[in-house]
Amino acid sequence: MVRWRSMLLACCLSSMGLSTAKADTLMLTSLLWPPYSGQQLAEQGASIAVARAALKVMGHQLEVDFYPWSRAVKLASMPNSDYLGYFPEYYFETEKFVFSKSIGDGPLGLVEQKAHPVSWNYVEDLNRYTLGVVKDYVNTQALDRMISTGVQPTEAVTSDEHNIKKVAAGRIDAAVIDVNVLHYLLKQKPLQPLAEKLQINRQILANKQLYIAFRNTEEGRRWRDIFDQGLAQIDVETIIGELLYRED
Repeated sequence: MVRWRSMLLACCLSSMGLSTAKADTLMLTSLLWPPYSGQQLAEQGASIAVARAALKVMGHQLEVDFYPWSRAVKLASMPNSDYLGYFPEYYFETEKFVFSKSIGDGPLGLVEQKAHPVSWNYVEDLNRYTLGVVKDYVNTQALDRMISTGVQPTEAVTSDEHNIKKVAAGRIDAAVIDVNVLHYLLKQKPLQPLAEKLQINRQILANKQLYIAFRNTEEGRRWRDIFDQGLAQIDVETIIGELLYRED
């Protein structure tokens, strides 16, 4: 009798369109980008903790799969993909995605050798240096414009760790990196020996807001709106602060 009642209730809910596991679970892609995201991090990282909390307050769940960055973006953009977006991302002009409200922020700077700091006042001054960037990452609008036109010498790699090693070895003058990411990585055992040689340049490129990029479809926009409603009901700064300190 109990089993029959449970089955009847499930059928009623399904027919009313109130609840199915798939409909209530948002699937997104992300990458290993500590302390913001990563499968092995506490709460899977600060950005993912914020996203999960925002959806939970709206009665929904979050499922995140981790890929190299370029693949994470590609999978989220495919029309028949189960993924409706990817994160964390900086805002940029695009017709493929719509962006959530900010899920936090992070200062974007240049990692350099302490013995050979980069000197600049205007972003154009950086043209005399070779900068490391991560392939397919959005930097700042001004810097990306100079890179696309060829006036800014750059070398692209697949990870922040690779750029850190190249700067330490003197193979490039500096590399674009999130300050929180640099601090986290230099505390990890493989990169600890480089910490004494490196620093963040005295000037920050930008204080960048982080977002979820939802696919620009009816379903993607629906989830964006749901997410934004939940985001307004949680304390983003507290969630991020607790996890960043924990990573420290």
